[in-house]
Amino acid sequence: MIQNPKRYTITAALPYTNGPIHIGHLAGVYVPSDIYSRYLRLQGKDVAFMCGSDEHGVAISMKAKKEGITPQEVIDKYDGIIRKSFIDFGISFDNYSRTSAKIHHDTASEFFKKLYDKGDFIEEVTEQLYDAKADQFLADRFVVGTCPKCGNEEAYGDQCEKCGSTLNATDLINPKSTITGETPIMKSTKHWFLPLDRYSDFLTEWILVGHKNDWKPNVYGQVKSWIDGGLEPRAVTRDLDWGIDVPVAGAEGKKLYVWFDAPIGYISATKEWAAREGKDWEPYWKNDDTKLVHFIGKDNIVFHCIIFPAMLKAEGSFILPDNVPANEFLNLEGNKLSTSKNWAVWLHEYLEDFPNQQDVLRYALTANAPESKDNDFTWKDFQARNNNELAAIFGNFINRVVVLTNKYYEGVVPNPNEFSVVDEATLTELKAYPAVISSSIERYRFREALGELMNVARLGNKYLADEEPWKMVKTDPERVKTQMYVALQIATALRVLCEPFLPFTAEKLSRILVIPTKEESQLTWNDIATNSDLILAGHKIGEGEILFAQIEDEQIQKQIDKLEATKTANIAENKKAEPQKELIQYDDFAKMDLRVGTIIEAEKMPKANKLLVLKIDTGIDVRTIVSGIAESFSPEEIIGKQVTVLVNLAPRALRGVESQGMILMTNLPDGKLAFVNPDVAGVGNGEGIN
Repeated sequence: MIQNPKRYTITAALPYTNGPIHIGHLAGVYVPSDIYSRYLRLQGKDVAFMCGSDEHGVAISMKAKKEGITPQEVIDKYDGIIRKSFIDFGISFDNYSRTSAKIHHDTASEFFKKLYDKGDFIEEVTEQLYDAKADQFLADRFVVGTCPKCGNEEAYGDQCEKCGSTLNATDLINPKSTITGETPIMKSTKHWFLPLDRYSDFLTEWILVGHKNDWKPNVYGQVKSWIDGGLEPRAVTRDLDWGIDVPVAGAEGKKLYVWFDAPIGYISATKEWAAREGKDWEPYWKNDDTKLVHFIGKDNIVFHCIIFPAMLKAEGSFILPDNVPANEFLNLEGNKLSTSKNWAVWLHEYLEDFPNQQDVLRYALTANAPESKDNDFTWKDFQARNNNELAAIFGNFINRVVVLTNKYYEGVVPNPNEFSVVDEATLTELKAYPAVISSSIERYRFREALGELMNVARLGNKYLADEEPWKMVKTDPERVKTQMYVALQIATALRVLCEPFLPFTAEKLSRILVIPTKEESQLTWNDIATNSDLILAGHKIGEGEILFAQIEDEQIQKQIDKLEATKTANIAENKKAEPQKELIQYDDFAKMDLRVGTIIEAEKMPKANKLLVLKIDTGIDVRTIVSGIAESFSPEEIIGKQVTVLVNLAPRALRGVESQGMILMTNLPDGKLAFVNPDVAGVGNGEGIN
């Protein structure tokens, strides 16, 4: 670990521009990296917080083919949506670039060329999957097949999303092209490989020994598994029609593999920022007194902890990451987030339903962050976090302080009198919180840090509840001046301490407390720990405003209903019809006597969850039929219902009741049953169906 770094380079995983941003992205990468960056800036640190759109690779080509547009149209569309989402949620990048930018193409090409010229690549002709009908080699994501490790029949050519195994497309059993559906053939092609096996000793020493005690167990464990399993050469080029050209002779029609070019995007984004700001970019990537931290999700661990460090080591002039605090995955209402299945909470849609409530989502995602294991986001928990924590604790304290200050002193901070033991103890405890929160943030325990922030608000609430200034004002108004002065110090401290987590709330508190936000006069993190006079006597605060509105049950039910509709639509879309049964002759069908009937009585079969005992007027007679529809219908709702009845089915005893026929049903996408009925009014009982 680097002690007392001179500057910080912080990177957040480049989002693919093949779709919008959802809460999984926010929880896994962008809120944690933003908390860290904002915290460091409040400490007065030199920070370069870099990100950008990842605009190359198969995901973009697949999206373009699916939507019938060009890759350029895809990246321009989603780059705009993603940028707006980051701005809307206060993600404070110093630069958000694009890998389609010229500066990135040049930087990635120069990086490749340097390694190529040094002889760091292996040039090899290999057999790759080729779609003869589409007349192209198939990149990883253009192939699906059966995973050789778990048997999942829908594994991709680079990864099985069911068991998490990393694969090569040629490993798949029964591979199929996603472009044409054809079975691909093997065809020779030349590519360049980074020999990761050469860097095994370096990676072992650097990570498994050097970072054994400071990297997160989930990251360390995955890296150890890869290294222990034996590293192999990894292709850095692909046969694609979209991406950065391989800048050497004999590589016509080939592109840099996206996982070679994408992490170099952090470097090119820094170059772009430095040129704009009149800075030198190199110290942020090449000086040993710089701390480099990568924020990523767990699916990117291998690229940021093995492949990119090997690339940097091969290049020779770059520093290595001090930490890669990758998060696990966030699930949604018990199911894995899925872009393709629309099982997500999209940030732009969230703000349509919860306008100006970005901090509520930031809070809920941080409080439930998947820091060491997969966690689940539920709308009920989101509501409880807002109502029971943000509104009831944080908002309640600020509201009471502001209301009482305006009521007693017309908004002017009162001059305190002599501090009591309780006052001194409270102010001393307040001064301890910056160090406590810092300790958690610097160990990348943002959930823990957020809990400590809320303890500051709890400290304020407890102080007011114990001191009861609303009662004391009647008997000892001078004492109340001191009480309100102490409470206002806590409120002001919250303004500073909450900014990394709740930046929009911090802005509101600046307005309410009329605290300067210009850099030369604003309070810093360290002021909270050293200064008891954070807001001075005689300062006039503003009027109160609601920090966190209550979220009602109806708002939450709307979100749950939206997800249920998505689930039903997915079931319907993915439902496969049963294969046709073997052929029969007309005479076989003619043997069945199908009639229209009406249910005239219905009751549950005792001690049977699925069965109803029905009396049906078939037009021929009134007969008893036992039907397994009790889980889809109550007896009351089907009385009077017209149904289609097979009347010449041989009787069968079910739980002691003779069933004299069968009614026709079909399955709905959600698994419920539906009647197969005549849909024309006036069809009488007993009419035949043929």
